[in-house]
Amino acid sequence: MIKQVVCVALACLLAGFALSAKAVEPVPAEVVDSLRQMLESPGDGLKVGAVEHSEIEGMYAVQFVDGPRVYASKNGQFFIVGDLYAVGPGGYVNLAEKRRDGQRTEQLAALDTKDMIIFPAEGEARSHITVFTDITCFYCQKLHREVPELNKRGVEVRYLAYPRSGLASDGYRKLATAWCASDRGDALTRLKNGEPLPDNVCQGSPVADQYELGQGMGVRGTPAIITATGKMIPGYQSTDELMVTLGLE
Repeated sequence: MIKQVVCVALACLLAGFALSAKAVEPVPAEVVDSLRQMLESPGDGLKVGAVEHSEIEGMYAVQFVDGPRVYASKNGQFFIVGDLYAVGPGGYVNLAEKRRDGQRTEQLAALDTKDMIIFPAEGEARSHITVFTDITCFYCQKLHREVPELNKRGVEVRYLAYPRSGLASDGYRKLATAWCASDRGDALTRLKNGEPLPDNVCQGSPVADQYELGQGMGVRGTPAIITATGKMIPGYQSTDELMVTLGLE
């Protein structure tokens, strides 16, 4: 059983832990077994998935199956829940968020672009953004009006569906209508401009799967913009702001 749980804030991390380079060698089997014995709690649904060396010297990163990532002492008597920060010349770096950036990049790379609604860049693409969107969202509509300017500046916009009110909502039916149209981009634009189109929820629509993907990625509202490096921007940014975020201006 877990004997003690220590919740440590950023200030404690900065004051109490020395960061070291992450080792590449596997964690010894006896350490993994010890951590499993101490940290797993089947009755609470806690099962250890992976154990790795962490950036904190002498502690281990433990990923629970369908659960959080924690940082545990070698004997498993103590662990930290929360994001881990490093302090460098450029300031604070959220190492947990950087890991999530990589995970989002991998998840999006595994998608088939034919299931997206894509507005390509004009000329050579300088970068791209992936946007979880809804039809009825005001700021989604506002962002969509800036897509032509983003395209002109070399940014490809890739849309994924995220009906904020769930799969039984009018928003879901509108998104499905766009994704099921013969000209998806035109249908999406017309719907976001407030033009009514007959509902068309076709078999094989990817809207439900994209909604589930967004939830798994931590999307809680729209638009949710993900950059080519996996950084999530939870909300609207103007074209000028996005260009700065993307490092293009």
